Amino acid sequence: MFQDKDMVNDYLEGLNASLKGYAGYISESNNPELRQTLIQLRNQDEARQRTLYNYALQKGYYKPAAPAAPEIVQQFRSELTSNQ
Repeated sequence: MFQDKDMVNDYLEGLNASLKGYAGYISESNNPELRQTLIQLRNQDEARQRTLYNYALQKGYYKPAAPAAPEIVQQFRSELTSNQ
C-alpha cells in the first residue's frame, strides 16, 4: 500500500518528467496555437509541481540541499547573463 510520502514523490517525479518533455515540444512546435497550448499546460504543471513541492517540504518528505552562498549565486547569474 502506498504511503502519503510515496504518492507525493511519485507524482513529483511524473510532473518533473512532464516538464522536461514540454521543453522539447515547445521548442519544436511550428504551430503558434499548439505552442501556446503547450506553454499553458507547462505553466499549469509548474504550478502543480511547486504546490506539491511545498507540501512535501512542509511534511518533511523532501530535504533540499543547503543554500548556495550569495557569491556563488551571483557568479552563476553573471555567467548566464553573459552568455545571452
